[in-house]
Amino acid sequence: MEIKFPTQEEIHEVYQAGEEAVQQLFVTVREQLVQLSLSVREAHDLIQKLQDQVNKNSRNSSKPPSSDGLQKPRSKSLRKSGERPNGGQPGHPGNNLQQVEFPDNIETHNVYVCQACQASLNEVEEIGRERRQVFDIPKLHIEVSEHQSLVKVCPHCGVVNRGQFPCGVTQPTQYGANVKAHAVYLTNYHHIPMERTAQFFEDVFGQRVSEGVVLEAVSKVADHVKPSNEVIKQKLIDAEVVHFDESGLRVEKKGQWLHVASTPELSYYEVHPKRGCEAMDAIGILPCFHGIAVHDHWKSYFRYTQCEHSLCNAHHLRELRFIEESYEQNWAKDMGCLLRELNKEVKQVRFQREHLEDEKLKEFESRYDKIIEEGKLANPPPEENTLPKKRGKPKQSPPKNLLDRLEEKKTETLRFMQDFRVPFDNNQGERDIRMIKVKQKVSGTFRTMKGAEQFCQIRSYISTTRKQGINILASLTMALQGAAFIPNNSI
Repeated sequence: MEIKFPTQEEIHEVYQAGEEAVQQLFVTVREQLVQLSLSVREAHDLIQKLQDQVNKNSRNSSKPPSSDGLQKPRSKSLRKSGERPNGGQPGHPGNNLQQVEFPDNIETHNVYVCQACQASLNEVEEIGRERRQVFDIPKLHIEVSEHQSLVKVCPHCGVVNRGQFPCGVTQPTQYGANVKAHAVYLTNYHHIPMERTAQFFEDVFGQRVSEGVVLEAVSKVADHVKPSNEVIKQKLIDAEVVHFDESGLRVEKKGQWLHVASTPELSYYEVHPKRGCEAMDAIGILPCFHGIAVHDHWKSYFRYTQCEHSLCNAHHLRELRFIEESYEQNWAKDMGCLLRELNKEVKQVRFQREHLEDEKLKEFESRYDKIIEEGKLANPPPEENTLPKKRGKPKQSPPKNLLDRLEEKKTETLRFMQDFRVPFDNNQGERDIRMIKVKQKVSGTFRTMKGAEQFCQIRSYISTTRKQGINILASLTMALQGAAFIPNNSI
C-alpha cells in the first residue's frame, strides 16, 4: 500500500489554516499508518499460511501419505525408539509352518546301496525314517455337479411326473455358491476390479466368469446380509465405547462421504452426500448412542450431548509435532512427551485397575495445565485494531487454535487415563475406514450409488465376521445360501 505523506508546503498550509486542520491531517496520516500496519500483518499471515501448507505432511498432520508427492518425508514414528524389541512381541503365538500328522500324500525314497562301501541294502531292515513335508496347492478346477430329474408317466392316469431339483438349482447351467462367494470376496474384500476378477478365474480355475455373474453375486450378498447389519447397528448403539470416522469418496463422479462406526468386534459403514450432523442423523447410530464416542475434533460430533466424547490423541501428537517443527515452540514438545508418558503409564496398569490412582491423576493434570499456561504465554490472543471488525471470530494461529482445543476439551483429551475402557487414540476407526482409500486407488469411483451402498453393506458384514474370527469365504457362502452370520448377544 502506498503511503502519501504531506510535503513541507502542505504542512505549512495546514498550520496556517488552524488547529482543526492540523488535527484532521494527523487523523489522515494515522489511518494510513494503521492500514500499512494491517497490510504488513496480512502479508505476514499469508506467508506463514503458505509455509504451513508446505511444511505439513503425513507424519505431522492428518494429510494422507499419498499427498506427500515424490519427495517423501523421512519416516519418524511417534513411538520412542527402544520401546519394543524387533520381531514378535512376548505372547505372540507365531505362525511357523508345522508338520502335520496325516499328510495327503506320502512318497517313500528308499536307499539301495551303502554310500561308503557300495554294499547292497535291499535286504536290510530300516531303523527309522526322516520326514520332510512340502505344503503346496494342487491344480485347481471348478467341479461340475449334474442334477438329473427322472421323468415317469403314471400308468393309471397318464400324468408325466418329474423329480424335484434341489432348492436353488433353477437353470440348465449355473454357478454355485462357492464360485459366487469367491467373486464377491475378490471384488469387495481385496478390491480387485471386475475384469481382473474374471481373469483370476480363468488363470486359476480355467473358467472365465462374466461381469454379470459377479454383479449378480454382489447384489445377492448385499441383500442377504441386511438383517445381520441391522443387528450390528443396534449392538453399536448399545455398546459402551464406539469409534467414529469419515472419509471422502467418489460416487457417480461426485464427492460423497463414507461414515464408519466400529469397535474391535463390530463394523458398520454407510455412504451419504454430507459429512456432518445431517448424515449422522440419517445413519441413526449417534443420535441414539449413550456411551463414549471416540473421534477426531470434528465439531459435528459434539452436537450429540447425550453421550460422552473422547478425542484421538494420535491427531494431537501429529499436530504438536507440526507446531514444534514449524513454530519452534517448546510447549508443544512438552505436551507430546506428556501424552506419550501418560499412554505408557496407562498400558502398564490398565489390567490391574479401572483408572489411574488419584495422586497420579492430579499430578498429570497439574502438568497438563502448566504446559497449557506456557503455551498461552507463547501465543497471546490476537490484538484488537481500531478498524471495523470482520464477521466471525478473530483469526488465530495454528498453535493458538490447538491450545484452545486442548484447554477447552481437557476432559475429552485425558479421558483415556480416567477410564481404561477408552483407548488413547482413534486408530480402530481409522483402520476400519482406511480400506476406502485402497478401493479408490483401484477403482477411482463408484459408477452408481447403488453400487456404493452394496459395497457398504457387504463391507460391514465381512469386516464384522473377520473380527469375530470367522472365515470370510465361509461367511459369504452362508450369506449366498440365505443363512448370513448374525452376531450373538454376548458381543
